[in-house]
Amino acid sequence: MKRLISIVLVLTFVFGGVASAAEPQASLPQLEDEVMCPICGTLLGLSRAPAAERERVFIRGLIKQGKNEDEIKDALVAEYGPQVLALPDDEGINFFAYLVPVLAFILAALAVLYSVIRWRRNKRSEAPADRPPPTPKSDNELLDRDMEKYDL
Repeated sequence: MKRLISIVLVLTFVFGGVASAAEPQASLPQLEDEVMCPICGTLLGLSRAPAAERERVFIRGLIKQGKNEDEIKDALVAEYGPQVLALPDDEGINFFAYLVPVLAFILAALAVLYSVIRWRRNKRSEAPADRPPPTPKSDNELLDRDMEKYDL
């Protein structure tokens, strides 16, 4: 009987620890980097406005109640509106806030790749294939002609 009780206690402790590890406790410094001041629109960690201080007190109260990060963010949105979040949610029209920069980067990379390929092709086609390489004698003749031409 004692063994059964000790096994149940150990399993409760182990699985209770796993459940708490799956959902980490929210912290104010972490949330300050993810939410905005409702008045000045800067990150909460950078703002010293009275409204930012009230928001910090609100967050601390939610942390003391044992709320996780998502629950705190939901409460902040309910209290201050969606503009309080530093990053827009990835649903609806806000999805384009993430999609447009990625598409712009891909298009820019393709444009650079196309330009490099085209430039290399033009460079190869401009090189005269049937002209023999210059010889030292011809170089000297060209130099003499240029010096006479410019009176050097």
